[in-house]
Order: sequence, then C-alpha cells, then structure tokens
Amino acid sequence: MSANKPTLAVALIVKNEAKNLQACLETVKGWVDEIVVLDSGSSDDTEAVARSYTDKFFVNADWPGFGPQRRLAQSYVESDYILWLDADERVTPELKASILAVLATPKPDTIYSIARLSWVFGRYIRHCGWYPDRVNRLYPTKLTQYNDDLVHEKVEISEDMAVKPLEGDLLHFTYNDLNHYLVKSAGYAKAWAEQREKRGKRSSISQGLLHAFGCFFKMYVVKAGFLDGKQGFLLSILSAHSTFVKYADLWIRTSTEPPKS
Repeated sequence: MSANKPTLAVALIVKNEAKNLQACLETVKGWVDEIVVLDSGSSDDTEAVARSYTDKFFVNADWPGFGPQRRLAQSYVESDYILWLDADERVTPELKASILAVLATPKPDTIYSIARLSWVFGRYIRHCGWYPDRVNRLYPTKLTQYNDDLVHEKVEISEDMAVKPLEGDLLHFTYNDLNHYLVKSAGYAKAWAEQREKRGKRSSISQGLLHAFGCFFKMYVVKAGFLDGKQGFLLSILSAHSTFVKYADLWIRTSTEPPKS
C-alpha cells in the first residue's frame, strides 16, 4: 500500500448497461482513485458512458462465467483496495462515509461486507431474506479475489482473514420489469445447471418441486415476505419458480436422452 491513505478502485463487469451505468458511477465519481470496467460485448452505448468516467475500459466478449470474468477485471486494478459494484447499484452517502473511514484507518487481512437494499417491482424489499443481503465487496486488492464459479461467485476467504460489516446501504435496482426478471433468472438457472453438470451432479423433478416449495415457504413465511405486501408474495412465487427451473434444467441435461434417428 502507499505510505499515506490507501488508494481505492471501483471495478465492474458489465454488458449492455448504458441505461444504468451513469447513475451508478455518479455515486463514486470524485472520491475513488480508479474505475475499472470490463465489458463482455455490449451492443449499446455502454462503452461511451464508461469512457466518460474512466480510460480503463476493457472488453472480454468470450464470456467465461461470472467468477472468471471478475478475476480478469481485478487483474486490471492498480489501486490498494477494490470496491466491487454492479451497474444497477448505487452507493449511498452513509456507505461512502463508511468506506472512507476504512481507508483512513485500514486493518490488515480484512474484508468488508455491505448491506444491499433491493428495489423490486415498485418497492424496497426489506424481508423475504433479501435484506440486509450482505455481500463481501471491499477488500485489499492483493489480499484475495473471487472464486471461479460460473454463477453465484464468492470472494475467497481464508481462516486468517476477518470479515467486518460496513454501515450504510448499497441500493440495488435489480429488475426493470417482469420480463427482465425472467431473462436474468433463466440465465442464472442455465449457468447453475451447467456448473452442477460439470461436477457430475444429477437432479430430479421431485427434487425441483421440493426445493421450490421450500424456497417459497422460507421467503414468504419464515423470512416474513408477507410484510413486503404484494411484491413480497410475487417475489416468493417467482423465486420458487426459478428454483424449480434450475433443478429441472439439470434433470434434462443429465437424465434425458436426445431423439433417436
């Protein structure tokens, strides 16, 4: 690290995020030292928006999965600390203050978790198991990195590392509409099934139904999704559907045969 206050980079992996990217980067403009954007082959104005904030714009259109793409993006970071954001997220003033406090008095071998507050179908979701939805997003660049999972990737944490929570929320505007939800959900299900198939895992329709029911019950009843009104009910139903789809996809991949010629 530098002799004075550690430097801070914001890193993002993006694709076709022209509508979201400016609002995201506006929340970090002026107080971070570096912005790194790794694009996976956008066909909209994502590059133009990104280059209005940084000259560290890179492209890797040969999509390797979320984990490997994040690892590649981190390889371009030169700052002492890295803060990971998605284009549909916004740093609140309270979170900014917490991050700056960390840089003022940095602690060794420490990763910082951030609470995400998601806006879904016209409402901030504070139940359903969705809040505080802590994610490990801030850490010294040389300390660790994401694993290479294709989806639901996580920051690698060893026993000698500490994880501490930051104050303040990261606002998450996760879905534009129902179609956007379904498209994203299908992509995650496909990646999940591919990853499990490569690991030799199998599934069944009954397994999918069981996990789907468990998902709904946990979100709507155990995690009090009913307190989020109609949005909580809808989100619980959709999450159960997504859960079933990923197990069904794995079953089709591993337990069915193509038509005979």
